[in-house]
Amino acid sequence: MKPLDVLIALMVPIVWGMGLVIAKPAVDQFPPILLMALRFTVTALLLVWFVPVPRGMRKSLAIVALVGSTFQYGLSYNGLKLLDASTTALIVQIETPFLLLISAVWLGDRLTTRQIMGLAIAFVGIYILTGAPNLVGKWMGIGLAISGSFMWALGQALMRRLTERHPNRLSGIGTIAWVSVFAAPQLFIASVIVEDQHWYHITHAGVAVWGAVVYLGVVMTAFGYACWYHVLGRYPASQAGPYLLLLPVFSILGGWLFLGEAVNQRMLFGGAVIVFGVAFLTFQRAPASK
Repeated sequence: MKPLDVLIALMVPIVWGMGLVIAKPAVDQFPPILLMALRFTVTALLLVWFVPVPRGMRKSLAIVALVGSTFQYGLSYNGLKLLDASTTALIVQIETPFLLLISAVWLGDRLTTRQIMGLAIAFVGIYILTGAPNLVGKWMGIGLAISGSFMWALGQALMRRLTERHPNRLSGIGTIAWVSVFAAPQLFIASVIVEDQHWYHITHAGVAVWGAVVYLGVVMTAFGYACWYHVLGRYPASQAGPYLLLLPVFSILGGWLFLGEAVNQRMLFGGAVIVFGVAFLTFQRAPASK
């Protein structure tokens, strides 16, 4: 990779990893689903003017948004409310193993022996992580974070089927823009159903909340995905993918430095096993030269 592209690739795990750190104080004092609704409203208003209308794809994109954004972030950020940002970042690494399982069961992909081993290692890492002192008795938060990871994977599988049916119809930024357009009203409706005192929370929200809305909507979503698609457009996934494994590293560092979150040996060991499992199933061994 060129040095500039390496820098851009590094920005992805930094801004995504720090997103959980910045969101943690906000969800502690603000309804998580309402926060996500405001986040996607900001992203939609920022990007939708620059991408074409996805004719013939709007219903499918609405379903992708419902599963991969509304359900996912509603579950994940309610999990974040009950957990540390650093441990949440480690748990959501299970997204990739879930995606492989869904692709195998639903889309008919074949799993290699190496991928099956990676899946097993990643789930063992989750088991180890749940025994960390800072997660004792927090099964609700763990369950919400894992469920959100599953919804992310299901949303990605739905998006893959959509792009297979409509190849080259929607750019990466176009996808983010229109998913945000559909996710924002869905999240507002979900917030009305399961959360309360909306006007009070909005009128009494402090700097931590509005700063999180701006960061999540502009930096984490719009800028982060722009960087990600820039790298993916120039290099194969095998070169771009390893940078995402740094995401929990920045979340752990950020949680420790800015939120005072404790870091313990079992958490680090379980997290390392998860990341190793994800890396093992993601990267294929290069073919032997003849």
